[in-house]
Amino acid sequence: MQIGFNLNKTSIILVVVLFMAIILHQKAPDELRYPYTAKVDVVDTYFDTTIADPYRWLEDDYSNKTKAWVVKQNAFTDSYMRRIPYRRKIEKRLTEIWNYPTQSMPSKRGDKYYFYKNNGLQSQSVMHVMDDPSGQSRVFLDPNELSSDGTIALSGIYFSKDYKYMGYSINRAGSDWREFYIKNLESNELLNDHLTWIKFSGMAWRGDGFYYKRYPTPKEGYELSESNEHAKVFYHRIGTSQEEDELIFYEPDNPQLAPSISVSDDERFLFLYRSSSTYGNMFAFMDISKPNPEWVHIVEDLKSNFWIMDIIDNKIIAQTDRNSPFKKIVRINPNSPEEENWKTLIEGTEDQVLSYVNFVGGKFFAHFTENVTSVWKVYNINGDFLYNVELPGKGIVSGFNGKKDQFITWYSFNNSVNPSTIYQYDIEKNISIVYKESEAKFNRNKYTLKQDFFTSKDGTKIPIFIAHKKGLQIDGKRPTLLYAYGGFNVVEKPYFSKVNSILLENDGVYALANLRGGGEYGQNWHESGMLLNKQNVFDDFIAAAEYLEKSGITSPNYLAIRGGSNGGLLVGAVLNQRPDICRVAFPEVGVMDMLRYEKFTIGHAWAVEYGSVEERVHFNNLVNYSPLHTIQNGAHYPSVLVYTADHDDRVVPAHSFKYTAALQTGQGGKNPILVRIGQSAGHGAGKPTKKIIKEYAEKWAFMFYEMGVGY
Repeated sequence: MQIGFNLNKTSIILVVVLFMAIILHQKAPDELRYPYTAKVDVVDTYFDTTIADPYRWLEDDYSNKTKAWVVKQNAFTDSYMRRIPYRRKIEKRLTEIWNYPTQSMPSKRGDKYYFYKNNGLQSQSVMHVMDDPSGQSRVFLDPNELSSDGTIALSGIYFSKDYKYMGYSINRAGSDWREFYIKNLESNELLNDHLTWIKFSGMAWRGDGFYYKRYPTPKEGYELSESNEHAKVFYHRIGTSQEEDELIFYEPDNPQLAPSISVSDDERFLFLYRSSSTYGNMFAFMDISKPNPEWVHIVEDLKSNFWIMDIIDNKIIAQTDRNSPFKKIVRINPNSPEEENWKTLIEGTEDQVLSYVNFVGGKFFAHFTENVTSVWKVYNINGDFLYNVELPGKGIVSGFNGKKDQFITWYSFNNSVNPSTIYQYDIEKNISIVYKESEAKFNRNKYTLKQDFFTSKDGTKIPIFIAHKKGLQIDGKRPTLLYAYGGFNVVEKPYFSKVNSILLENDGVYALANLRGGGEYGQNWHESGMLLNKQNVFDDFIAAAEYLEKSGITSPNYLAIRGGSNGGLLVGAVLNQRPDICRVAFPEVGVMDMLRYEKFTIGHAWAVEYGSVEERVHFNNLVNYSPLHTIQNGAHYPSVLVYTADHDDRVVPAHSFKYTAALQTGQGGKNPILVRIGQSAGHGAGKPTKKIIKEYAEKWAFMFYEMGVGY
């Protein structure tokens, strides 16, 4: 018996036509009909320039009109994502990759050891405590019990000096607003103390209370957008209500100058910091052991960073970049605290930039970055070099935390292709042993990480890390994700990321470029990418993309670019300047409206980085690269998936709303311009595991689909 089909010529033609129709539908879908976004007649005049702002109404994210727009945009993105047949498959695989136990380094507090642990897919990591670092642990504080959907996260832990109390802060739905709670460590009882409307503050314990910074209660409906000004420092005594807290410091004439107070371990000194931006702070101290103490002002300008590290032998130990672009550790005699009397103990160099220093077991452990990766050096109390800590490899090493009389500490090592391993370090013997090996479902032996350098537009050499499978065929068609930040003195390091496993195991390439504007090579590197030098950052990013093409790794058809926050601004600006540079772009929680960023929440603090629109020279610069204002109507943009979140009160979602609306209107090609507005989520911190997995599964699916590489 013969089983088969009898097809005549007409039938064959019909089959072929049907097959071609399916293929054409997959490759060239119908023209997208974006949700309608109304325009309003709003203009602003800056000096002699008038700028239209037709989507101003989207700044009111509490209005019913904006809420409806959000629903329609998310629904539109959902409908597009349903075209991708393997999105669920990627989400399943990412869930498998995520599902292994992780934990943080132990931290000794009093006679106990605390750390965070996650069984794999728990929404939030759980705080554990143990009596001995080699013993069994028990749950101390589980934030997963605070909400049914995992959107309440721990954001800080603060022990009293006598370890009688532990304060902790929580964030709800990713907002920067914090709430404070207190536990009695002896009884494990949660006290009635509950403090609210706190932002960018911890607890500085002294006696049975603590200092903290609080902002005024915002107007109803503006909790996530109102400008954060008029911060005050209060002292809260345990067992009293927040309304009874004592006002310690407030400067009503300087509403954007935010104060904060810390306390020395011996509770002898109070340290007062005042800052108005993300860089630079004033500093003063008070010796409260003296009768009628007063503030002694040491740093009275905002031209440098200065913060206290420790008190050793009644001397103040501080870290600063004041007159030291690669940072230094100084010793200050409180009886003669003038800058000319400071004694430099440790100082960074152009080759080895000082990152931070801990004083543990009677020694200084100094973390330097050398071409971005970690170097740890040990010094005695006088700043004399003793030895380098021998590290497991080239990568990122953090840790070496502890107290002066603590002689066992911990550190972790990782890089883009090495999941984090925790080591225990014996200070007296200078010996490291593995404390906790990573259980990641990632075979590090199959992958390689290298650091290259490329030349930017003005001839500056820029480092770039490139990770992929060993022996990968370099054919110019590797799906590649290029990530960067380039701002605020932030050092972007090649950390291991679970989410990147999807790309690497799918024969893709992950690239991290260390652009100017960051702190990789000290304050000079930072300044060369800020204010009027911001274009250098965009040029560096463009040069990184071109380098990946010239090196044969990828091409514009197989390149995706990604950045968040200041990095979202980077992606948006580069897209407008070079829409041909990539196939896919992910501008995430970005600062997209450079003419109005100062008006929302803490945006005014970024003027030191970007420049204020109130000054003509900076307005001229900002308007020339602002992503919202430089969209080229009719240009052919690549496929773009914007990301923001409804509770982002760091970079308010209006930035991304207005940018998305303008880009959808301006798109002259057929590639999709989509936005995903996360629900009950903020700028990024505290997001529950399930939301993270779903978000990145969607991004990888979108990237692969738009590149046509499949999964």
